[in-house]
Amino acid sequence: MTLRKVDRFTGALAVLASLFIIAPMVALLTKVPWRFFVHDLTQVQSRQAIALAMWTSLLAALICVVFGVPLAWVLARGNARITNVLRPIVLAPIVLPPTVAGIALLALFGRDGLLGKYLYHATGWSLPFTSIAVVVTGVFVGMPFLALIVESNFRHIPKDLEDAAVTDRASKREVFSLVAMPQIRNGIATGAVLAWARALGEFGATMMFAGSLPGRTQTWAMQVYIEMDSNMGTAYSLSAVMLVIAVAVVFALRKPLTQAFSS
Repeated sequence: MTLRKVDRFTGALAVLASLFIIAPMVALLTKVPWRFFVHDLTQVQSRQAIALAMWTSLLAALICVVFGVPLAWVLARGNARITNVLRPIVLAPIVLPPTVAGIALLALFGRDGLLGKYLYHATGWSLPFTSIAVVVTGVFVGMPFLALIVESNFRHIPKDLEDAAVTDRASKREVFSLVAMPQIRNGIATGAVLAWARALGEFGATMMFAGSLPGRTQTWAMQVYIEMDSNMGTAYSLSAVMLVIAVAVVFALRKPLTQAFSS
């Protein structure tokens, strides 16, 4: 005899919670003008925005991997006194309001920013409101997700493997690159995909730091916002594709994510 593991009241609340999340997504799909779907996505403005969002988010994800994996290793194996302070700061962009994130980037890289003023005075070039600013924003919002996932994976590596490598006179760098990293390839891939998806969909911070210049900084998410004032059908079409990507990413990573956060 199989016992019910969830009581009816709790199950009912779960159904309501699920509907609250699922209903808006279903409603979005019902509003898409499927007859003009391909036309909406292939307009010049849409193609430019999608292309810009794709290459900047992919580059941002690559940068997140290059720098975020070592960061995750430090968080997992570094001095606890340091990592206990560093970890909340590194993960803060996950919950930071996007507009505040954009202002923070301006405070650092703007013409009068902490570092930006030196760059501008030395070269006459300013980072904000350029395509590179879109990439930098993607790194800022995406790196914490990669660091969170990869650190969790590092912590699941059996210490015996590292101890054996040390016994065989492996250096600290070799333990990291030759022992630890190969053990969590899937975790790194998962973190990279999450960082890419986060960078792809960023809006507020990018708007504040990079602006919305057609062909230069006007990303996919920004194009959705702009189309709301001129053509809601196109806005729905662009949004539908982003929704499908988001669901596909989470669905594909459901098992790695569950393993990463399991104790």
